[in-house]
Formats: sequence, structure tokens, C-alpha cells
Amino acid sequence: MSELKNEVVDCESQTQVSDYEQSINDWLPVTSSRKAKWWYSAIHNITCMVGAGILGLPYAMSQLGWGPGVTVLVLSWAITFYTLWQMVEMHEIVPGKRFDRYHELGQYAFGEKLGLWIIVPQQLMVQAGCDIVYMVTGGRSLMKFYNIVSPNGTPIKLSYFIMIFASVQFFLSNLPNFNSITTVSCAAAVMSLSYSAIAWIASAIKGVEPDVSYGNRYSTTPGQTFGFLSGLGTMAFAFSGHNVVLEIQATIPSTPEKPSKKPMWKGSFVAYIVVAICYFSVAFVGYFVFGNTVDDNILISLEKPDWLIAAANLFVVIHVIGSYQVFAMPVFDMLESFLVLKRKFKPSRTLRIVTRSSYVALTMFIGIAFPFFGSLLSVLGGVAFAPTSYYIPCIIWLIICKPKKYSLSWFCNWFCIIFGVALTILAPIGAIRELIIEAKSYKFFS
Repeated sequence: MSELKNEVVDCESQTQVSDYEQSINDWLPVTSSRKAKWWYSAIHNITCMVGAGILGLPYAMSQLGWGPGVTVLVLSWAITFYTLWQMVEMHEIVPGKRFDRYHELGQYAFGEKLGLWIIVPQQLMVQAGCDIVYMVTGGRSLMKFYNIVSPNGTPIKLSYFIMIFASVQFFLSNLPNFNSITTVSCAAAVMSLSYSAIAWIASAIKGVEPDVSYGNRYSTTPGQTFGFLSGLGTMAFAFSGHNVVLEIQATIPSTPEKPSKKPMWKGSFVAYIVVAICYFSVAFVGYFVFGNTVDDNILISLEKPDWLIAAANLFVVIHVIGSYQVFAMPVFDMLESFLVLKRKFKPSRTLRIVTRSSYVALTMFIGIAFPFFGSLLSVLGGVAFAPTSYYIPCIIWLIICKPKKYSLSWFCNWFCIIFGVALTILAPIGAIRELIIEAKSYKFFS
């Protein structure tokens, strides 16, 4: 009789724990709403993939040249397309369980502690790093827009434009979850397609420069070598959306009859086709028109008409507003999970406002203090961007799915791993060299 009572008590305590965990999941931003449609995933993936960095792809092509440039860009797209499919498939690879967060999948594959230490630092580096860059990019694009529409206006420091951009993020960060930022993300996705179209269509209309050259951009051998490595990094880091894939999929409803991977893959497939159209058109047309004299931002090479360049910069601002939120939401989830589950804070609106506002304030301060943070991110990116998008999904796939040795799947995964590791090692070398050369021109709090 006493044993039966103990079993009943244990069952009730487990139910209470389960109910408590469920209530926390219902509050946390990643798992609080599971009503997303397939096109939500398409919108969020386009927003986080087609970033303002696309405007630098023609410059990366000029560093690599036609052959290597086309090869690396197409390979990067194909490999990350494959690893994206792996991530979607592994979301529910264990029956009855959903890996709602990247680190949860990593913990299942590598172990509770090791998985956390492998995934979380890299994921945070990408997401927080991108948000800082978006702060600076949003501020710079606002400043460019202001200077174009008001050439005789009072000069305003970049710091103030970053603050203006941050004020929007303080407001939007109060939106509770992924589904609540769908409208913002949709506007961002449309804007990213718009300025991408402006970049390559305006270049095509302008026509090939009379003295265009596709030879080496650099006059010295060290310059060519390090420039090549820097170009590799620029292209590799254009594919960073994998860091939010599982978190986006967590918002889609799932049943045994209709698993979430079907609508998620449909949206992801559409998004990656859009990514291919945008990336390839901007990179190839931009390089074809301007050759090795193209600027690191193709909008600078276009120069005129002023109204078009102003519009493109405004589109960039709207896009990075949405991108900031898409990359910030998993960070909010990590912070709130830590405070509620580990530090035992009570879930509340006040906790959410303080946590999220502190994060926005921190990214704003770093953006203002280090307006050249984008250059630093190229160095850090080799440690985080390539692993999380190119080969960690493949390693996890080999551990969990255990494809037959020397099978097509086995070879594909090892090819992706070798290619990704090579990028991780080589890409930061060029970025470090450029960082050293340009260090004299960097100004804090500019």
C-alpha cells in the first residue's frame, strides 16, 4: 500500500514538473506559438539570408576572379542548401521529440555539456555579431540616405543615426515571439529583394565599363593571396541563416500525420531559390559590369541617379530592422530560458522588457563604440559562421543517422566537412590582414 502511495506521489510530482515546463515553454519566445504557416519560414529565411552583405559579393568576385568566384559561390549555396535540409529533417528525428533549438540538437548528438559548449558560443557569436553589424549598417545607411536627400544639411555623426536605428529595435523587441514579428520580417524580405534588384538591374542598365578588366585586383603577390582568402570569407559568411532554422521550425505545428518538416522544407526551398536568384545576379552582373574596380559596396560604384541610391539605402535600413529581430529572437530565448530555468526568476513582462532592452542597449553601445565591427566580425566569423552552416549539421547527421561507410551520403557529408573546415581555417587569415592594414583608419565613437 505504501509503495502504491509513493508511486502516486512520484506521478503527481512528475506531472507538476511537466506542467511547469510546459508553462515555461508557453512563455518562451521560440515555443510560445506554434501556429506558423509554410510561408512564414520562407519569409524568415529570406530575411536572415539575403542580408546587406549581398552588396559586397561583386567585390568578393573581383578578389577571386571568374573561375574560383563562381565555383565558391555555387558550392557554398549547394552545400548550405544540403545542410539546411539536414537541419529540417533532424528537427523531429527522434519520435515524439522536437529539437526546438540548435543547441538541443547539439546536446543530443554530442552530449548534454559538450553539445552546449560546441553550439551556444558559436550561435551567440553569429547572432549577436550580426545584430551589432546590423546596428552599424542601419546607422550608416540612414546617414547615406540623409546625406543624399540633404547634401547641404547639418553634418550628423554616425553615432546618432545608430541611436535612431536602435530606438526602433527597443520598441520591436517587446514583440513576444517569432510569429509576432512576421509582418516586420515580411517587410524586411521585400526590401532585401528590392535593393538586390536595384543593385543588379541598375548595373545592367549602366552597361559594361569601357575599360573594364577582370584581371588581378591586387598588384602584389601577397595582396593577391590575402585578397583571395578575404574573398572566400565574404562569400562563406553570406550563408549564416542556419543559426535560426530550428527555432523557426519550432513555430510550425506538427502531428505524426503532418510533421513540421513538410511545410518547413517547402518554405525553406522557396527561400533558397530566392537566395540563389539574388546572390548570383548581384555577384555576377555586378562583377561583369565593373570588373576589378568594383567597390566593396556596389551601390557606391553605381553613384547615380541619386534618388535610386537613396531609395536603396532606405530599403537596406528597413531590411536590417527585420533581420535584427529574426537573429535576436533566439538570443532572447536563450537569455530568458537561463533567467527563468537556471536563476529561477518568475516569468513576467518586466523581466522580458529589462532583458531585451539590455541586449539592444549592449549591441547599440558596441556598434557606436566600434563602428568598424564588421571588419572584426570577418575574423570571428571563420570560427562561427562556417561551422554552424557548413559542417556541424553534417557531423551531427553522421552521429545520429550513421550513413553506411563509403555511401553517397557518407561522401557528401565528409566533402561538406572538409570544405567547411578549409573555409574556417583560411578565410580569417585574409580578414586579419585587411584588419591590420586598415586599422589606422578606424575611429572609435565616430
